[in-house]
Amino acid sequence: MQPFEDAEVSITIEASSDEKVLIISVAARMAGMHPQTLRQYDRLGLVQPGRAAGGGRRYSARDVALLREVQRLSQDEGINLEGIRRIIGLEESVNELRERVADLEAALTAAYRRIAELETMGAYPRADLVPMARASTALVVWRPRRQADPPTR
Repeated sequence: MQPFEDAEVSITIEASSDEKVLIISVAARMAGMHPQTLRQYDRLGLVQPGRAAGGGRRYSARDVALLREVQRLSQDEGINLEGIRRIIGLEESVNELRERVADLEAALTAAYRRIAELETMGAYPRADLVPMARASTALVVWRPRRQADPPTR
């Protein structure tokens, strides 16, 4: 939990919360920005707030953290808004790929575990499978039956 304290507002939020519950004025105050800046960032696609039933913007704690990062990149690093949009997009792609790699690693671990289970069961785990002692080398000749005379009518 990270507390945010302002002269007028005191809110405790989960740092990783994705719930879109903060109205624009509160989110702007928490991010240290003017609400109009948040509207502009929404139009540019830098931050995508949710919408309330009446159409008002709703922000999450994660959105506020992203707004702070946009401000830091802009003011401290001198990156323009288009560059920031690209950085955000690339970071989202990296996070999605990391999640995918984690999923694939978990599936691979499960597959290795299953292989190990099968290998410990022995060569013939089912009772209805019977191993043959040796392969047959017999030659089988097949001849079709002769056809009988066609039936007469």
